[in-house]
Amino acid sequence: MTIRRFEQHTPQLGARAFVDHTAVVIGNVTIGDDSSIWPLVVVRGDMHHIHIGQRTSVQDGSVLHITHAGPYNPQGFALTIGDDVTVGHKVMLHGCTLGSRILVGMGSTVMDGAIVEDEVIIGAGSLVPPGKVLQSGHLYVGSPAKAVRPLTDKERSFFSYTAGNYVKLKDRHLAEGYGTR
Repeated sequence: MTIRRFEQHTPQLGARAFVDHTAVVIGNVTIGDDSSIWPLVVVRGDMHHIHIGQRTSVQDGSVLHITHAGPYNPQGFALTIGDDVTVGHKVMLHGCTLGSRILVGMGSTVMDGAIVEDEVIIGAGSLVPPGKVLQSGHLYVGSPAKAVRPLTDKERSFFSYTAGNYVKLKDRHLAEGYGTR
C-alpha cells in the first residue's frame, strides 16, 4: 500500500496532491496542495513528523526521513520542506529544514539539523552537513556544500517555473488515472 498509517498517524494529503503508486508515504506526514511524490520515493514519518509544502515536487528515488528524539538529540529533528521546492532525483533529506523556492540537485544529501533558507540552489551531488545553514540567494555546491556565488535573476525565476511545470505534469498523470490523490 502506498499510503501507510503508522501507530496513531495517517499521512495527510492536500488537495490535488499526487503520490505515485510505487512511492511509500508512512506515518506522521503532511503533503501540501498540488505537490507530487514521484516513483520509488520513500517518505517515512515514523518517529517524528514530515511536512511538505505546496507545489513541491520530490523526484524519483529520493528518501525523506527524520531524526528521532533520544539521548544524543533530546528533541530530534523533524523534516520540513516549504513551498515551490524541487527535490531532484535520488536526493536524501534527513531531519532538516528547507524553506521555499529551492532546487535540490540530483543525488544531493541534506543532513540532520541543517537549515536551507528560501531561494537556494544546491548543486547536484552536494552534501549539506549536519547543522549547516545555507543562506538565501546563493548557489551551493560540493561536499561539504559551499556558497559559490549569488543567484541570478533568471535562476530566481526558475523556482516558480519548475514548480508550475511539475504541477502540470502531475495533473497529466492524475488525468491518466495514475497516483493517489
